[in-house]
Amino acid sequence: MRQIILLLLLCFLSGCEKPISPPPIRPVRAMQLSSEELVRLYSFPGRTRAVDRVNLSFRVEGQLIDRPGSVGDEVLKGELLARLDPTDYEVAVENSLGNLEKAQADLRFAERDYKRAQNIYKEDPGAISVSLLDKKKEEKNRLQGEVRSLEAELQSRIDQLSYTYLRAPFDGMIVAAYAQNYEYVQAKQPIIRLLNTSQVEMVIDVPESLIGEIPFIEKVIVEFDALSDLQFPAKIKEIGTEASTTTRTYPVTLLIDQPEETEIYAGMAGSAVLLSGKPSELSEEGFLLPPSSLLADDTLQKTYVWIVDEESMAVTKREVEKGRITSQGVVIESGLQEGEWVVTAGVHFLHEGQEVRLQPVTLNASGEQVLVDEGSDA
Repeated sequence: MRQIILLLLLCFLSGCEKPISPPPIRPVRAMQLSSEELVRLYSFPGRTRAVDRVNLSFRVEGQLIDRPGSVGDEVLKGELLARLDPTDYEVAVENSLGNLEKAQADLRFAERDYKRAQNIYKEDPGAISVSLLDKKKEEKNRLQGEVRSLEAELQSRIDQLSYTYLRAPFDGMIVAAYAQNYEYVQAKQPIIRLLNTSQVEMVIDVPESLIGEIPFIEKVIVEFDALSDLQFPAKIKEIGTEASTTTRTYPVTLLIDQPEETEIYAGMAGSAVLLSGKPSELSEEGFLLPPSSLLADDTLQKTYVWIVDEESMAVTKREVEKGRITSQGVVIESGLQEGEWVVTAGVHFLHEGQEVRLQPVTLNASGEQVLVDEGSDA
């Protein structure tokens, strides 16, 4: 009887126990290693300037009578920017034209006179002396030279007249004006400063220890302090071949196209992020990871990361060898393979074998984590 009561009591107690629920699956941010992470990234400060920039001036002197362009105006190539009083130059053209016409008339007479003398000499050599014939020929040749000289002088006068018009050599924007209407200006005196802002340049200074990697740059991203939420692609235009004697850096000029959504002005301060391929003779092998993906053991002086198994979706701690630290992340020199998933955040809240759910991320040019699905910064 006592055994029956015990059996009933055990059955009753076992029926009251709640079923044990499985542990919740933890969502984690993780990135899949690919050859795109096999890069070296460098960030250099710089300042923009217009790709074409010029102080425009007249090639002749005179009184400024018209300056239709104002500071801030956008102008097209060939558009009139300023004009001098052309009166003196128009008079010079007319004077040269009159001298030329007179010389041309004298030349025509001399040519006919020389031709008549030749005909007479052929018919009757004794009727005209050889010296007189030579004299008429020399007169004709002299007048031919005088006509050529006056033609050149007339063209010069016409050119000087055209120089009283100052036109835009390219599409651009007027950013400064140095003379006002009715001022008497000298030749080569700056009148207007014009910038071509369809493209802008940024000059960065690259240390001599890194200049050898510039030919291996695969991508350039530029960010500006005034446009902090935007990134702009750029390309390398020029690489300086002479280092600064004080800083031992080389100037590298980048070219940036004007974006549609905003405008980049000359003089803006920013930074350029250069992504370089890994030439084995210049760069260490490794993958670039955010610092938040590393788990450090200060006692053993070791560094670990969590690897996610794609089949079981469980995490495993693995030791890795850490390389240099950059402003965009940490280079892992060994311990990882292409295609593996590495947890990039919340590594201190995981344990061996814990099942997780992936939230894929990637690194942008600044080293920030960006959710692949949402496209927002981590």
